[in-house]
Amino acid sequence: MSLRIYNTLTRQKELFEPCRPGRVGIYLCGPTVYKSPHIGHMVGPVIFDAIKRYLVYKGFEVTWVVNITDVDDKLIDAAARAGITMSEMAEKHTAEYFDALKSLGVDAIDHFPRASEHMPEIIAMCERLVETGAAYAAGGNVWFDVAKDADYGKLSNRKVEQQEAGLRELEGAGKRNPADFALWKAAKPGEPSWESPWGKGRPGWHIECSAMSTKILGETFDLHGGGMDLMFPHHENELAQSESCTGRPFVKYWMHNGLTRVRTKSNSGDWTVDDMHESSGNAIRVHALLSRHGPELIRYLLLSTHYRRPIEFSDDALVEARKGLTAFHRLFERVERLQGGKLDDATDMDRHSAEMMQGEHEKFARDVLASKMRWLESMDDDFNTAGAIGVMHQMATEINRFIEATSLAQEKQPELVTAVAAAAITLKRLGGVLGLFRAAPAATSGGDELLGKVMSLVITLRKDARASKNFALADAIRDGLTKIGVTLEDLQGETVWRKA
Repeated sequence: MSLRIYNTLTRQKELFEPCRPGRVGIYLCGPTVYKSPHIGHMVGPVIFDAIKRYLVYKGFEVTWVVNITDVDDKLIDAAARAGITMSEMAEKHTAEYFDALKSLGVDAIDHFPRASEHMPEIIAMCERLVETGAAYAAGGNVWFDVAKDADYGKLSNRKVEQQEAGLRELEGAGKRNPADFALWKAAKPGEPSWESPWGKGRPGWHIECSAMSTKILGETFDLHGGGMDLMFPHHENELAQSESCTGRPFVKYWMHNGLTRVRTKSNSGDWTVDDMHESSGNAIRVHALLSRHGPELIRYLLLSTHYRRPIEFSDDALVEARKGLTAFHRLFERVERLQGGKLDDATDMDRHSAEMMQGEHEKFARDVLASKMRWLESMDDDFNTAGAIGVMHQMATEINRFIEATSLAQEKQPELVTAVAAAAITLKRLGGVLGLFRAAPAATSGGDELLGKVMSLVITLRKDARASKNFALADAIRDGLTKIGVTLEDLQGETVWRKA
């Protein structure tokens, strides 16, 4: 199955054919760094990190750009309230953003352009738009003339008369049309500014992204991503000004991820679900979330929903995500115990299946390989990470069933252990394409050597108690361990323990 992508511009899935064969350019709108990052700032990077990893897995050479908006009205206002400069405020929160990305394993971004470092390109684009008549200067400002763009509104499907709602620039000297938006803003006294042909000023929000993306990726590139809330006005205006400037298509495929929602319980006991936003006061800071739940769980949760659907944050959602993620790690631990070593030392099912196809366990090999094909089909269907994770759970179930059906815990037949390890490493590598399973969870079975020996003794005592039908003692041992944060799991032929 060939890769198909839902294109917001055409409102349909399209066969993916990059502008340049074998090479893909991606631009994702990054944060305006005036506050500490919240989880909504991580949704796009985690999704597109998985997208880039999959494209590389398929053999593409990918360049991924995420901008930093470090020149903006909100940033100026926040810095003034804090009594520091705009650049100091931007540096502080950019560092926090980078730390959050690193924690979540988002390490495939190639460029982090900053608006403050691209003033020549921004000014040059503004000049070109004025020269072509697509923009006009008035009172030190430069405005994009939406009336000159016959296609304006084609991304968001809004007509020009509907454009007033949602604009960041609601007033300014010399605007001809309420829907016209600022490319360059005349500086107010005391504000950060740069010299330009129209006097001292600073860029508008939208022109920053157009200048940076086209400089790095070219006048036409493949994928442009961002949240649904950016479709209008930001992406609509990016598209209009870029195509008016170059006369060429700006982006081939527009991709928009669903908004982040927070599910909370009111004092009356009713549940409410609201879009997460700074102005709503319900933004969940990334640092607190990672400290409480760990980065892999958050990444798993974000990828467990199709990127075009809203992502709901709640205690229940986190609990379910933890159950799902733990199921994989328990399987990996189980297979490692069987083979007596790390899965990294095993070969995958692609290489081992030829041998199994000749034996009595041919069905197991075929089932695992069929699951891998379904995983690929899910990812080729508009990067359906949710569907891919669902297939991975099916594969995990197949592996566990095979272990139990062949009684490997009691009789470790070398050739079957090798087959199970090959299946598990196949599963782990597929998860690795999504950026999962990069490290074992902190709270897993095991611990220091002495604790491990003590727990082996306790498990043996409980086993003996059950064998002698002293179930009260066996239950007391389990309950006592649970109270101190240790859980026991009875598998076929063995009992394993882990810190809760």
